[in-house]
Amino acid sequence: MTEQNIAQETTVREQGWKQELLWLAPALLSGIVLFFVYLRSHPYPSFGAGLYLAIAERISELGYALPKSIPHYTKDGVPFSYPPLMFYTVAAIRDLTGLDPIAISRYLPGVVTVAYLVPLYLFARDLLDSRPEAALTSLLVAVTPPVLQWHISAGGIVRAPAFLFALSGIYSGLRLYQDRDPRWMVPSLVLFTLTVLTHPVYTVFFALSYFLLFVQFDRTLKGLVWGAVVGFGGLLLAAPWWTQVMAYHGVDVFTAAAGTHGGIGGGIPSVSALLSIPVESAFLGTLWSLVPALGIVYLLKERRFFLPVWFLAVTVVIGKARFSLVVGSFITAVFLLECVGVWLKRESRLGVGRRGVVTVALVLIATVGLAGGAMYTTSEMDAHAGSPSLPQFITHDDVEAMEWAEKNTKPSATFVVQGDAAEWFPQQADRSMLVGPWGVEWEGHEPYNRQLGLFRDISSCNSAHCMSQTLSSAGVNPDYIYLPKGKFTVRGMQYQRTSRLAMSMHLSPRYRTVYENDGVIVFEVMGGEQGDKNSNEQGGN
Repeated sequence: MTEQNIAQETTVREQGWKQELLWLAPALLSGIVLFFVYLRSHPYPSFGAGLYLAIAERISELGYALPKSIPHYTKDGVPFSYPPLMFYTVAAIRDLTGLDPIAISRYLPGVVTVAYLVPLYLFARDLLDSRPEAALTSLLVAVTPPVLQWHISAGGIVRAPAFLFALSGIYSGLRLYQDRDPRWMVPSLVLFTLTVLTHPVYTVFFALSYFLLFVQFDRTLKGLVWGAVVGFGGLLLAAPWWTQVMAYHGVDVFTAAAGTHGGIGGGIPSVSALLSIPVESAFLGTLWSLVPALGIVYLLKERRFFLPVWFLAVTVVIGKARFSLVVGSFITAVFLLECVGVWLKRESRLGVGRRGVVTVALVLIATVGLAGGAMYTTSEMDAHAGSPSLPQFITHDDVEAMEWAEKNTKPSATFVVQGDAAEWFPQQADRSMLVGPWGVEWEGHEPYNRQLGLFRDISSCNSAHCMSQTLSSAGVNPDYIYLPKGKFTVRGMQYQRTSRLAMSMHLSPRYRTVYENDGVIVFEVMGGEQGDKNSNEQGGN
């Protein structure tokens, strides 16, 4: 087995699709089971996709023209500069099927999360020249929490397809460079274009991985030309989008967003994060963090540099665990089957052979990894400093309250929403939310950081005085304030709301209750000065 097989044909491709399906089955079945568990435990999607769905609705309203801005997210809306492919796709799904937006954000990510295991397996099979290692790699990715977090959740309507396109394109790049077959240049070009039109970070992952495949397998002028055709060709094919965006907002709109979510480059801190092992999940932490580190040592000793270099490049350049751990799964598979497996075969008195090692590894990871993945997808595993792993930003009570807002307030009404339900509010209520960071990254660091800080400050308020002072100092004057009751999240971190804030708002002459259910209370902001000092609010947070 080698990752440097540059012969015209690789032996693992000689058998039929039934053999491939047999090796791929553990990953596919695990992915399907986790998707089913997620749906059963999440009547509403985890995290947020309200802005994404609002974009799709705006595209449909404009007759599929490219929007200039998206209304209701902050007072003046936010510029539309996102890669548009999946928003057009979601708009078409809605228009053709009439599916509810929330249903789309529950089902579409999970379907694609299972689908991208296929190109992942094929890429691992041909790169490692081993079906067992490909099966183990795809199984590991299928149950890895950071990968699930970003792809099966609501925002996966964009991220999961981007990962599917990227993995498929990287596989076609391997065939292009490993086989020296120029016919793979066309699918590479198409897939890179689709990735560019879907998500910028996955575009970087695609381009970086593609370049490393060129360096590993085909350091020729012809190979360089092939790569340039794919890279520059993809950017040119995507030009109708990015040229229109620059015509609307200028070139700065793309540089403005860089770095607001961690950016490209600052990945060094994530190396230590990847090697930290949570006490509550020692086995899984070891599997996803320590074993790849040991695998890198083994590969370097064997002078097999591609996987370690790929891991380091992805970690440093992108700095996001979901990409690093995907590469780490390749390393783990090689280490367990080629290093640990060989050692067991040599040292064990039980006569453990390669087939036995493969079977044990697949069964153990499928059992323990699937159990851990199930705990993660059902939000039974603590994450986010003790908060649920895949929290639902909205509940049935939120949906009811947002429907009330749409039906019983003026279209020009403005709201301040406490907690992460704010991300969904403009899309569900069709009303403007004055405070929230979503989409503001396209306006630059300063506006984004201001909105993010103000959103956190408002969401942490526990008295009417704090709410009034925070809004007043920021120059924000909403018509209504929307408050969750009980448990809610702020940027994924769980809060427990007591009755103190609601009572304080009730007693304040500045606020009047206009709607309440078991989970939400909505206050109308009354005119006049902040005359709530007589309500013994104690101030502060």
